Amino acid sequence: MKRNKKREFQSSELVKSFARIYGFEDKLLAFEIKDFLAEYLDESLFNEIESVNIEDKTIFIKINSPLLKNDFKMRRSFYLKKFQDKFGEEKFTDLQVL
Repeated sequence: MKRNKKREFQSSELVKSFARIYGFEDKLLAFEIKDFLAEYLDESLFNEIESVNIEDKTIFIKINSPLLKNDFKMRRSFYLKKFQDKFGEEKFTDLQVL
């Protein structure tokens, strides 16, 4: 069994360290949310999502499809709760669908 030395990091820990140092933790978290949506939604629905961003504890999801946009708006609290359960309640306070 291989033992890690003290200074060896997994790549995800290294990326998180760089994100913390250079201040793009929110963008890294937005990528994780987009990956979560890729698993959760059907591929054709996921392709309608243009971008996911986070600013001031608010998730902004930009969607091209009017039907999917309406679904997200109607179930906004459901999706916000899903994201809070998955990534932590303290990280998000609101979800905006654009």
